[in-house]
Amino acid sequence: MSNKEVSRQKERIVCALSGGIDSAVSAALMKESGDLEVKAVFMKLGTGRTQKEAEVRARRIAKTLKIPFQVVNLKKEFNRIIVDRFLRDYKRGITPNPCVACNKEIKFKLLFQKVKEGGEEFLATGHYARLEMRKGGIRLLRGRDTEKDQSYFLWRLDHKILRNVMFPVGGYKKGEVKKMAVKFGLPAAEIPESQEACFIEGRTANFLRKHLKTNPGKIVDVSGAELGEHQGLWFYTIGQRRGIRVPEGPFYVVDKNINKNLLVVSKNEKDLYKKKTPLKNVNWISGKKPGLPIALKVKIRYKHKAVPARLSFKNRRYRLDFKKPQRAVTPGQSAVFYQGMEVLGGGEIA
Repeated sequence: MSNKEVSRQKERIVCALSGGIDSAVSAALMKESGDLEVKAVFMKLGTGRTQKEAEVRARRIAKTLKIPFQVVNLKKEFNRIIVDRFLRDYKRGITPNPCVACNKEIKFKLLFQKVKEGGEEFLATGHYARLEMRKGGIRLLRGRDTEKDQSYFLWRLDHKILRNVMFPVGGYKKGEVKKMAVKFGLPAAEIPESQEACFIEGRTANFLRKHLKTNPGKIVDVSGAELGEHQGLWFYTIGQRRGIRVPEGPFYVVDKNINKNLLVVSKNEKDLYKKKTPLKNVNWISGKKPGLPIALKVKIRYKHKAVPARLSFKNRRYRLDFKKPQRAVTPGQSAVFYQGMEVLGGGEIA
């Protein structure tokens, strides 16, 4: 572990195993430290093939490391809190980020509550992020591997939660983690990384079609001229170019009018750019709102480069003003605030 990682006196720790390489190496590092009583836990969130295969791998990892293994069934809570909300949000015309909600509500809340009943005091996960103790509290930092950094998905956590969390691989690069997996003889070394939400097997569009069906409406351009018909606003997201199926394209999705069931498109990519956006559900890692307005950098998507912006608060509402207009600012996605390597917090694009 990095010598900048939070130093704590602890005896019992539970490692959340997903069946993948990062959580496996995290558990191995905890076991290797020698001064911890380490246990593994697997979150059972569904009954699909992917989940079953992941549980088998997690069991094999725990057996290889010779640590106790426990399955915590959170399927009912996961469906209610994450999957149902995911579908409701799409039906409202926004593009949610279920991993952000899952980290706060499921993994670092419900799962940790369950394992604490067994006496464990700390939870370790395979996130590429780091924690650092400074005067005044704990700070959440980007992972050392900037390509794999997952701090973006943790902005809804706070210092009270993070006091009991560890990110063992956060101080390493992915290549180093792969080498350690081989060194530890872990069966997860060759597991491919997932690309979709964990509860979706296949394409998101097919999942939405199964659960939300179709709801045809008009496709119009920015002037209001009718161009064609869509099958449901939830099948489209801001910035989308493929699958619009109107002649004389290509067109970009620039807006969705939920009340009139209109999909608004444009040939001009400039119509995708916005200079500002309101935010809601803003969270500060420290628990304290800084003096505003404040200059910071912000990511509006996971793979989006952090860009300069100014955050202000007026009339009981947060607003981000970008230094330069940003492409496809999408309602429902997360805007995460950074100063240097530190994650200050974030909010939901409204």
